[in-house]
This record gives sequence, C-alpha cells and structure tokens, in this order.
Amino acid sequence: MADNLAYQEELRDEMLNGKVVLMSPRPTVNHNRVAFNIAFAFKGYLRGKTCEAFADGTDVHFSEKDRVVPDVMIVCKKDIIKRNGVYGAPDLIVEVLSPGTEKRDKGYKKDLYERYGVREYWLVEPETQTVEVYLLKDKKFVLDDVYRIFPDYVELSANEQEHYKSEVPVSLYDDFTIPLEEIFRNLF
Repeated sequence: MADNLAYQEELRDEMLNGKVVLMSPRPTVNHNRVAFNIAFAFKGYLRGKTCEAFADGTDVHFSEKDRVVPDVMIVCKKDIIKRNGVYGAPDLIVEVLSPGTEKRDKGYKKDLYERYGVREYWLVEPETQTVEVYLLKDKKFVLDDVYRIFPDYVELSANEQEHYKSEVPVSLYDDFTIPLEEIFRNLF
C-alpha cells in the first residue's frame, strides 16, 4: 500500500538559505484550528478592503535561496501576488509554533522576515495559548506585546487584571483586533 501513489502524501518543503527543509506533512489538530481561526478572522475583516489574507499552502518567494510557506499571512501589495505564490514581503505573517518548527520560526525565519521588511510577525503557541507580536521599527523587529489566556487556576492580581489584554490588535488597521478566545477556540 505504501507504494500506491494514492496513499502517498505530497511532501511539502521550504527553502531556507538555499537548503530544502521538509515541512511536517500533518500538523496537529490544535495547530490547524489556531491557524484556521486566525485566517477566518483575517478573511472576515478584510472583505472589501485592499489587503488579502492567505492560509497555509501559499509559497512566499523572498529570493532564490529563501521560499517559505507561512501558516497565515496578509498581503496588501497586490502586484506581488502571482499564480504560484507571493513574490516579496507580506505585510503580516503568522507562524503557529510546533516542536519541529519552533527553532526555525523564532530564529532564521524571524530574521528573514525582518530582513525583507515584513511589517508584523506573530508567533502563536497553541499549548500555552500565547501570541507574541513583533512590529518592524527602524528595520528591526521589536516585541510589541505578549498576549495570553491564563488557565482558570491562575489568579491575577488587581494590577495584572487591569493590564490584561484579551484581544490582539492587527497593526495594519486601527480598528482591527482579534479576541484571544477566538484564536484559541475549541482546543484540546
């Protein structure tokens, strides 16, 4: 059965600094749910606007040596969207972390996105229900904030409750936020 082409999965890959890196063929259910929830929120808000949301499966070509497949992204420059992918820097990229990708997402890819001028970068951790948001300032990523859903057993002080942020803002628009509860809905 393994030799039957109908049962073989398409191997997905990225190219990082000229090296082909195989992507995990089967992300976890929580990974997929989080990516879908974010893409759904992006798609709904962006309906009728200039920017467009893309979900997993769309290649982003930065150079001949660097091609990635982000989990979710927003592209505002229509001229970089081609039939077989995006050629240039999306405005916002979301990577949903998993044990096999975390080091690359926080290291090489973060540096790559910064170097090519991605304006906003989200690192989303389903297990801890955390979103780290980096904004490009003076050509460098700066940690804007960390958004987190705290487990029920964690008691926040009055000061912590006052500063708790339950929605993640999308810096591309002044009036666009996504509730953390929506991002992390229905996780195991």
